[in-house]
Amino acid sequence: MPDPNISILTATLNAAAVLPRLIACLRAQTDRDFEWIVADGGSTDGTQALLRDASDLRIHLTEAPDFGIYDALNRGVRIVSDGYYLVLGADDMLDPGAVANFRQAACEAGRPDFVAAAIWQDGRKIPPRRGMGWLYGIQGVASSHAVGLLIKKDLHASHGMYSNKFPIAADQFFVKTALMRGATIARANFIAGEFSTQGMSGRDPLGVLTEIFRCQVKTERYLLPQYIIFLLRLGKHYFRSLSPRAPRR
Repeated sequence: MPDPNISILTATLNAAAVLPRLIACLRAQTDRDFEWIVADGGSTDGTQALLRDASDLRIHLTEAPDFGIYDALNRGVRIVSDGYYLVLGADDMLDPGAVANFRQAACEAGRPDFVAAAIWQDGRKIPPRRGMGWLYGIQGVASSHAVGLLIKKDLHASHGMYSNKFPIAADQFFVKTALMRGATIARANFIAGEFSTQGMSGRDPLGVLTEIFRCQVKTERYLLPQYIIFLLRLGKHYFRSLSPRAPRR
């Protein structure tokens, strides 16, 4: 059986400041047998020029206005021909051996629906977990959506696209729903790369907390622990907001 196809999927909007680093790490992959699908929302800062200059990569650029990152990702998912895809933010980083490691892990595990790998986030290594979704959400069943999770495209035929009801956490809702309905997952030991927290989720922590709570309520069996965890996290967020901030220079 031939090795599975792998596509890398990125949604961009005015990402010229961070895109060169991502392009460099894709060029550095030891396994260059992948297609890079970029769904751009109408950048005006040179993003599209940078992408067109990356012609040494198998890049498929689609340009159209969108209603947010998951609307853009849905547009990209529809372009993926078959096999698997990996989501990368424009400011994420991929380890040079990531594509090769994901492909090998998928083959060795019998081509499961998901392959989860470890990631770096805020200087911490987050390994793939199991059985902790009730506490950590997506990080309790995998490690993350972007960078650390290879996703079989066929899952969308069974479980739908990324929901527009969750503009911040549609990834968590999709992954947890698929697993709840019997999707298979293999957890690997390698580190796929670094997930950036400078995107939308990092800029709106309260919005993230609220939306993750909504996802948890829809994907977990016991609701009382979710209300308790949500209230504790709200309290933690409140007390953090009271902490004195370093003066601006």
